[in-house]
Amino acid sequence: MRTLYVLLLSFLLSAAPVLLGPPPRAAAAENGEWAVYPAASTLGSRPYFYLSADPGATLTDRVTVTNKTAGPLTFLLYGADAYNTERDGGFAVRTRQERQTGAGAWIRPARDRVTVPARSAVTVPYTLTVPADAEPGDHPGAVVALDERIADDDGGGGAVALGVRRAVAARVYLRVGGPTVPGLAVEDVTLDQDRPLVPGTRAGSAVVSYTLHNLGNVTLHPKVSLKARGLLGRTLLSRDLDRVPAELLPRQKIRLTARWTDPPQFDRGELTLTATAGNVRASGRVSFLAVPWLPLALLVTGAAAAAGALRIRRRRRRRAAGKALST
Repeated sequence: MRTLYVLLLSFLLSAAPVLLGPPPRAAAAENGEWAVYPAASTLGSRPYFYLSADPGATLTDRVTVTNKTAGPLTFLLYGADAYNTERDGGFAVRTRQERQTGAGAWIRPARDRVTVPARSAVTVPYTLTVPADAEPGDHPGAVVALDERIADDDGGGGAVALGVRRAVAARVYLRVGGPTVPGLAVEDVTLDQDRPLVPGTRAGSAVVSYTLHNLGNVTLHPKVSLKARGLLGRTLLSRDLDRVPAELLPRQKIRLTARWTDPPQFDRGELTLTATAGNVRASGRVSFLAVPWLPLALLVTGAAAAAGALRIRRRRRRRAAGKALST
């Protein structure tokens, strides 16, 4: 029986601190049993690690792990690179077994294993050393506390045993000094239409698929709008899209979809997706043709049959005329 190991990650989801008023209480990334968050500093509580450094510099900070259970828990501490998931663009981090190339490779906890007593907290210092040849811009990552325990789960079927390993991660937003170059592209726009064979028998729908690509070296907070124009420039659709990720990390690309309810069933035009993030703007387009194929096919078939019958009658008339001349 093969054992599969699944890493489950929880992240800090609180908003960034406001600029006015007292600093907010730090909200911990937690899963109900343990939490991971930046240790309180002289500047107050922090929801995330916000760090900046020049190439070649070394930073020090501290991470706190809190055990909320009635028994001791042992965790593996490590740094991880962050990325956007392909499915929905969510914030995710690399597992401990994966190769780290950015902030995850530069983070070094003072201890790679820590045991936290029941209902207690332990704070562990860590260093972040930026290589001298590090590229400028944003290098998002996280400090991860991975539970050493492996929970058994056969998925209810008993065919495959699943070893579930859980982790909680506190996000690290690191900016390396140097030129920042934002860049954004809307790529591979496609349209999948679902129209009734006979217009008017039911409502149609369409799914727009597109790729958002962060071409630059800074994190973007994109917004996307969708417009459709038909014949003679008529506006068929104009709206802002939801389900766009709050942040698109540097050099990441994600595939997203949007539904167009009740598109025209007889029209020709163009769909335009426009993405903006600050002063950066990018667009992608796709043409569409909406034709009621079944009525059109019946019309073409009927016209072809009528033309064929007309040709047959003409041939018969010519033959009859030829016979009359020969007699």
